[in-house]
Amino acid sequence: MNLDQKNSEIEELFERGVDNFIDPDGKFKEKILKKVKGELKEDIVIKFGVDPTRPDIHLGHAVVFRKLRKFQDLGCKIVFLVGDYTAQIGDPTGRSKIRPEIEQKEVEANMKTYLDQVGKILLTDKNYFSWIRNSDWFTAITDLELPKGDKVKMSFEKEGKKTNVDFEANSFVGKAVVFEKTRMQPTIAGFRGAISVITLKSLLWTLKHITHSRLIERDMFQERIKGGKELYMHEMIYPVLQGIDSYVLSEVYGNCDLEIGGNDQTFNMLIGRDIMKINKKEQQAVMSLKLLEGTDGKEKMSKSLDNYIAITDEPNDMYGKIMSLPDTSIVNYFNLCTYTSQEEIKKIESDIKKGKTNPKDAKMRLAREIVVIYHGEDKAEQAEQNFIKTFQKGGLPEDLKEVFTSKGTGLGKILLDNKIVKSNTEWRTLISEGAVSNAETAEKISSFDFLVNDDITVKVGKRRFLKIIIKD
Repeated sequence: MNLDQKNSEIEELFERGVDNFIDPDGKFKEKILKKVKGELKEDIVIKFGVDPTRPDIHLGHAVVFRKLRKFQDLGCKIVFLVGDYTAQIGDPTGRSKIRPEIEQKEVEANMKTYLDQVGKILLTDKNYFSWIRNSDWFTAITDLELPKGDKVKMSFEKEGKKTNVDFEANSFVGKAVVFEKTRMQPTIAGFRGAISVITLKSLLWTLKHITHSRLIERDMFQERIKGGKELYMHEMIYPVLQGIDSYVLSEVYGNCDLEIGGNDQTFNMLIGRDIMKINKKEQQAVMSLKLLEGTDGKEKMSKSLDNYIAITDEPNDMYGKIMSLPDTSIVNYFNLCTYTSQEEIKKIESDIKKGKTNPKDAKMRLAREIVVIYHGEDKAEQAEQNFIKTFQKGGLPEDLKEVFTSKGTGLGKILLDNKIVKSNTEWRTLISEGAVSNAETAEKISSFDFLVNDDITVKVGKRRFLKIIIKD
């Protein structure tokens, strides 16, 4: 790729899907250009923070990850900041109610799932990727609680003789030894020898430089107050803690050049600039990305709203969910979820408006391209053929699930036991809407108390099927 092509790619990187890019002095963009030309040897460090309160990564998250991958392709290093400490507080973004604390064990389990999934999109080679927990600096020695009765062994050398001494693990000395051995910071390439720890003193020093009016101007806080709802101090300082993360990363990695996130994180990321400035560090640039709407075409993609498409969804499910999108979401999904060129997307949009392209055909292309990214060409081809057979030709899916049951068992119970429906409430709603039928005869099932007395293949909604076989 020649320099002109690289420059064009860089321009698209800073424009496609980007809602705001804050780099007042142009320093970050200048670094990128130098890196591409081979004039910059030091790492360009890009921070992406996650509070691992939910384990699944969906296409909404992937919008950011795909942008990060583009930066990796230009030689940047991504630091995946796992907010295991701040997750116990919870970012109040987008929430009108107080968020419950999340147990540390759940955080750690979700964190592992995140790290397992991120390799589907990002390069995970140590030259391009690193990760670290923010409990590494927000946890003090005295915060550690170790199993009662545990011992910590320390070795001393005096006049050429080695002496081993056991200390109670929960003594200050024991905790200090465990603290030092469990920090991630010394494992980071280029570690400078001093472990960063945020104490109450350093937190208060930071808060002394951040005004109440600066924090309270956040729109979601204003909405909470106007609505007469509670706003607690731990929620207000969340953006400060996130900003401190950026400062510490600049200490640990040598610099923190850019923080990237959804446009609902812009305020938090700008606080990071403030904190780096008061600590006389080069301020990070901030890039906020447009949010991807969910399968309802309205709300932000979210697991809690059940309008999400997980990147680990099976190919057929992923393809089917994309085909269920409203036509109004086609262009945005092409922009945020695929590698299709901007020029080609504009043509697709124009052809749909002029009636030259059927929206269904555009969605089939969209579905195929997205499935290819996460499952490969072969799986995407199979998913497409399965969709055509099942939904366009009235056939049944090739991977039709079969279950065995006793004669006279209630259909609702069978579907609930096999997780085809989530609850009795959903089952009754589906029956009321005429969304349950015999898949082979297309006859609607209208009774909540329908009993299965013969073998039957049931269709639930548009994409769910189950073959029920009566035991002998």
